[in-house]
Amino acid sequence: MKMNEELKNTLLGPLSKNNPISVQVLGICSALAVTVEMKPALVMGVSVMIIVALSNVVISLIRNTIPNSVRIIVQLVVVAALVTVVSEFLKAFAFDVSVQLSVYIGLIITNCILMGRLEAFAMANKPWASFLDGLGNGLGYAIILVVTAFFRELFGSGSLLGYRIVPQSWYEAGYVDNGLMMLPSMALILLACIIWVHRAVDKELQEK
Repeated sequence: MKMNEELKNTLLGPLSKNNPISVQVLGICSALAVTVEMKPALVMGVSVMIIVALSNVVISLIRNTIPNSVRIIVQLVVVAALVTVVSEFLKAFAFDVSVQLSVYIGLIITNCILMGRLEAFAMANKPWASFLDGLGNGLGYAIILVVTAFFRELFGSGSLLGYRIVPQSWYEAGYVDNGLMMLPSMALILLACIIWVHRAVDKELQEK
């Protein structure tokens, strides 16, 4: 029972109390870059989740055979291989989104969330726990991206996932999309608001 509870915390902790963006303030750069629309934000979030989970498993499986002096290099090689596979998959099956994400998929290899989980968790834990840790952290990251993209696309373009939400009659009556939502600086402000709300709601975070 104790082990099951630990695994549950490993998976669910990053969704709230230990969220990589809103609590640890990691992965901010990519969050600013890919949240203009929900679709690329969703794809980026899922991509990071898959890569973190799988790379965690691979590193956990071989952790006892990796010389300490080259462990970072080995981690980078594993991540680079997975990033390449995901990038080629997107080019083959979701080319438009791949173009929107541009270099940011490739830059997943430098994501501090990813390297942090490999070094702090996968190198010291078994594969299943490492998989859950990667899944939880990737999902926690994706949730913040999607929430940020929701507000940016809705108020900046009047749409969600490319579908028009704000009626045409509103525009005819004088409604104008908020162009500030398209700027990276506005994404930073939204992230700051999410962090503030998260800490205001969770009393435990206020004590940290």
